[in-house]
Amino acid sequence: MILTVTLNTALDLTYRVRSLRPHASHRVSEVVERPGGKGVNVARVLAALGREVTVTGFAGGGTGRAIRDRLAGIPRLTDALVPVAGASRRTIAVVDELSGDTTQLNEPGPPIAPAEWGAFLDHYEELLPSASAVALCGSLPPGVPVGAYANLVRAARSAGVPVLLDTSGEPLRRGVAARPDLIKPNADELAELTGSHDPLRATQDARRRGAHAVVASFGADGLLAVTPAGRWRATPPALVRGNPTGAGDSAVAGLLSGLIENLPWPDRLARAVALSAATVRAPAAGEFDPAVYEELRGTVAVTGVVSAA
Repeated sequence: MILTVTLNTALDLTYRVRSLRPHASHRVSEVVERPGGKGVNVARVLAALGREVTVTGFAGGGTGRAIRDRLAGIPRLTDALVPVAGASRRTIAVVDELSGDTTQLNEPGPPIAPAEWGAFLDHYEELLPSASAVALCGSLPPGVPVGAYANLVRAARSAGVPVLLDTSGEPLRRGVAARPDLIKPNADELAELTGSHDPLRATQDARRRGAHAVVASFGADGLLAVTPAGRWRATPPALVRGNPTGAGDSAVAGLLSGLIENLPWPDRLARAVALSAATVRAPAAGEFDPAVYEELRGTVAVTGVVSAA
């Protein structure tokens, strides 16, 4: 099974309005609720692709119960979340139907007590021996040490389990130093990590900081990968408009599934880009449109790139 870690799980709410205007009342045409947080989104996509996946992290309060209730109905997905006293957060995506743009509001998450963090570490160590790969995803809730992901990366490496890290800021900087197998920053996260806004130079620098491979996402411009096997750029065939919430998580699911299948890097990247684009086109956050995925998976352009000096 694949193990995904979401320390800051969420109940994702998607509201659709005809046109989002500041200082105005809006009539919501549709409301969709889904269990969320980056690792949960990754797990749902993996399960939809036919993979056995286990979700762990924290869940608490009424929101946590709602998250777990909705996870219970997903085939091939096992709930191994750790209960906490605080209430899990909500995220709200407001989709403007006229423009196609999405506005995102993210709550911070519940405070995690030292004993709750210790219970999670014990639980994580118990799950690792059964995992074929681990994805460590998303923000840290209050109370979790800033070096948490670095510790989780080291534990996975000690267990011989490939580990992907998808986070930002100081948790990413410390996590990279623990030498994960793969990181997947977006353009802003990559620039913050390296201090460079040149995509290839920054991606190469991120790898020199400790990651075995780096796949950076640049929105509509696709993915840039720097790996021991080579450097590639993967782009969708055309601009895809819609709700981008969860698109990066779908790319992570594509990369993870390609890793455990031992696919060549170009095939992994093509799958990740097609899944990401299919997620943008889906009506609800954190899901992908299977028809769009099948349509795009053979049309993603993957080309080798020349290394920066």
